[in-house]
Amino acid sequence: MVREQYVTTTQGSSSPRPAADHVYKIGIYGWRKRCLYLFVLLLIVILVVNFALTIWILRVMWFNAEGMGLLQVHSDGVKLEEGESEFLFPVYAQEIHSREDSSLVVHSSENVSLNARDENGNVTARTSVGPKEAQGHTQNLLINSHNDNMLFSADGEQTVIGPDKLRVTGPEGALFQHSVEVPLLKSELLKDLRLECPTRSVTVDAPKGVHLKALAGNIEAASNMDVILQSTLGLLVLDAETVRMPSLPLSKGGVSGNTQGLYEVCVCPSGKLFLSKAGRTSTCSENQDC
Repeated sequence: MVREQYVTTTQGSSSPRPAADHVYKIGIYGWRKRCLYLFVLLLIVILVVNFALTIWILRVMWFNAEGMGLLQVHSDGVKLEEGESEFLFPVYAQEIHSREDSSLVVHSSENVSLNARDENGNVTARTSVGPKEAQGHTQNLLINSHNDNMLFSADGEQTVIGPDKLRVTGPEGALFQHSVEVPLLKSELLKDLRLECPTRSVTVDAPKGVHLKALAGNIEAASNMDVILQSTLGLLVLDAETVRMPSLPLSKGGVSGNTQGLYEVCVCPSGKLFLSKAGRTSTCSENQDC
């Protein structure tokens, strides 16, 4: 071991103490000192660069005490005072409202999709608006008016239209592949109402009666074959001032020979019209059907 000797003087004594054989220097010297200074300098440079980048990001992104740029963060949500916002990734929000003085506009170069999910993350409803079509997937579609009246409802079984009137403005009308049940069917003013089936028949059924009424025109029924008017329990009533049958053949003063299959049209004084078998000796007025 190295033996150290020190030379000291005491108060009131002038005799020196023995000096140390070896002297130790306290501190870092040589290449260690240079490396330490270099590391400290590099750390200062990194801190300055990070601080400069932080200031630059804050200025570019417009961060402030209330939020980021025009996007303000409040306790009840995020509010955009003015300008436009662009989202590069999906946005998850509970509610989205527009500003009070403008409408809510959503733009996309491809499509706009809205998804509703349950607590497990499964998609329960989806709405997608693309450049060529709009699609919606849901169990029940319901559209209400501003006063909470049902306008349109559709599910897997039926479609319900809430307003009192449904208007079809297409030039070709409306095409139904199956039966249609309506309380009233009418055309627009000064327009004709047509029920047409190009290759099959048209059937109109009602348990309490079918009424055809033309207030300012005619009702025409044309057929390539027979027109059959049939009543099971009631009468066939023609209530008009004049009943014309222009193509009905007329008899000549009496019927001679075989009268089987021939009938006469009789009109009673009460206005009742019926068919009577030809060849009877009694006249129409004497017929018991009057």
